[in-house]
Amino acid sequence: MGEIKGFVKYQRQPVGHRPVQERVYDYDEIDLPLTPEAIRQQAARCMDCGIPFCHGSGCPVLNSIPDMNDLVYRGQWEQACRLLHATNNFPEITGRVCPAPCETACTLAISDEPVLIRHIEYQVVERGFEEGWIKPLPPLEKTGKRVAVVGSGPAGLAAAQQLARAGHDVVVFEKDEKAGGMLRYGIPDFKLGKHIIDRRLEQLRAEGVEFQTGVDVGKDISAHYMRKLFDAVCLTKGARAPRDLSVPGRDCSGILFAMDYLSVQNKLCAGEPTHGATTINARDKVVVVIGGGDTGSDCVGTARRQRAKEIHQLEILPQPPEARPLDTPWPTWPRIMRTSSSHEEGCDRRWSVMTKEFVGDNGRVKELHGCQVEWAQEGGSWKLKERPGTEFVLQADLVLLALGFLHVTHDGLIKDFGLQLDEKGNVMAHDYQTSEPWVFAAGDTVSGASLVVRAIFSGREAAAAMDRWLRKGA
Repeated sequence: MGEIKGFVKYQRQPVGHRPVQERVYDYDEIDLPLTPEAIRQQAARCMDCGIPFCHGSGCPVLNSIPDMNDLVYRGQWEQACRLLHATNNFPEITGRVCPAPCETACTLAISDEPVLIRHIEYQVVERGFEEGWIKPLPPLEKTGKRVAVVGSGPAGLAAAQQLARAGHDVVVFEKDEKAGGMLRYGIPDFKLGKHIIDRRLEQLRAEGVEFQTGVDVGKDISAHYMRKLFDAVCLTKGARAPRDLSVPGRDCSGILFAMDYLSVQNKLCAGEPTHGATTINARDKVVVVIGGGDTGSDCVGTARRQRAKEIHQLEILPQPPEARPLDTPWPTWPRIMRTSSSHEEGCDRRWSVMTKEFVGDNGRVKELHGCQVEWAQEGGSWKLKERPGTEFVLQADLVLLALGFLHVTHDGLIKDFGLQLDEKGNVMAHDYQTSEPWVFAAGDTVSGASLVVRAIFSGREAAAAMDRWLRKGA
């Protein structure tokens, strides 16, 4: 703990953003980092709380948050950087896009604003890159084992780095043109600049990780061939099967899954070919985003930068309360009203709304028909009911479905390997080992859609399980 009364002396200083009237004209990152002295004061707010819930129940990768804060306060930034990397392979990613469950679990959050943990993490890793403290860590010895990682999202990259550092020869396969998975193609540049990913990939390559991009394993390379090439495989394909909306008129053109919309724009920003993918621009269109989560918010920010005429975001759940409700007590993740930077840029948000039908003109969507709904508990579960007389019609030139994801796609390797699935369609695994002993799985492939930070932890743990299995059979 830096200062005994630091949490009393200093108030939380939130991270600023570039002005809305400036940032909506580009796709650059929007955050304005705090000064080193401001960061020192924010680190001083970390209190001697006895049991650091931020570290235990709050942080999925188990970052040593109080120790990191103390080192930053004392000016020992290099030690803080080493400590951070001991549990988190990519703090520059989580420092930008993690929802920071550590902060809502902060003991200070019981009666005050929590410590600014995520931005302190961001500052530590960025300083580490600037000072040259973050260097490749190649293994001292090689095991002679050859391992494949299928998918290059956060789980895949974390698994690959850990396996390479353990001495295994690692090949990462990615079906897209560049590595990064959802980090590169699912998260907009204004939240995560893609040079941040490229910077870390250079480290992985220097540690011996080989990347083969533009390769769809299961289609370009068979499961049988993979068995001959590798001693073990780790599947980190994500949960890419989107949840659809089965209502009349769904077949109208102009209705897209959110990820199809976002990935194309990310490729355009990077100057990458879209390979025939439908390029949809929201300019001068009335855009309706269905789904109130982070992906929906990303669609709002992207449509705003494309000069949409109007943007509406619809959510079927009720509007959350402003303060932490009783059903999500500290230190759990609170069900509260959240306003993202994209929402600040302008959109009409509606809650308790159900889409009933799409109406088109010459096959293209023109209207969304919906109604208000109410939620009531019946027999211990929540039931949805339409509210009579609340029907409405909304003009819609472009509809983006951001309803979440169901599970990993089952075609290709999942089917060819004959892997067992759970009732939700995720790959079943025990200690990250699937029903096929030499095939492991991690991240959203086994958990369903979750957070980047959880995927990183899962990738690390899967790599440790694979290393144990490979060495046992050596």
